[in-house]
Amino acid sequence: MISITNTTNYQAIRDIAGKTWPITYGPILSSEQIDYMFAMMYDISALESQATAKKHHFILAEEDGIPLGFASYELNYNEEPKTKIHKIYILPETQGKGIGKKLIDFIADKATTNQNTALSLNVNRHNNAFQFYVKLGFEKIGEEDIDIGNSYLMEDYIMEKKL
Repeated sequence: MISITNTTNYQAIRDIAGKTWPITYGPILSSEQIDYMFAMMYDISALESQATAKKHHFILAEEDGIPLGFASYELNYNEEPKTKIHKIYILPETQGKGIGKKLIDFIADKATTNQNTALSLNVNRHNNAFQFYVKLGFEKIGEEDIDIGNSYLMEDYIMEKKL
């Protein structure tokens, strides 16, 4: 089941990211960069700010009340008819079971309802999730290096899927 989250679910989101990040990014980034980024993006106050100030919508995938994955998205990103997927993480032991696709389908439905014509996301150039996004119909439309402070860069592909 996919549900829109509220403030009581931020700890579940943080827990899923905490279990997913070391496996996803351990082979790609230094442990120092992972710790820095995690603190910057997943502190409870950071999640609250993303939801309120930045208008990110958080959704949670659960089975029998157990959180298995989450995503966040922003409608009308940069005042364009695009929905930006900011985050999507599935617990490693449940990957490959269609949860990520269900989250993206949920977001695509919300985007279409709000007259958005594309989904957009960034993915680390070395993240295996790149192939998952291609399988779901996303295309690489560019690359960007994002300075996140402390001499760290996010080195990403920009991907988009037309709706």
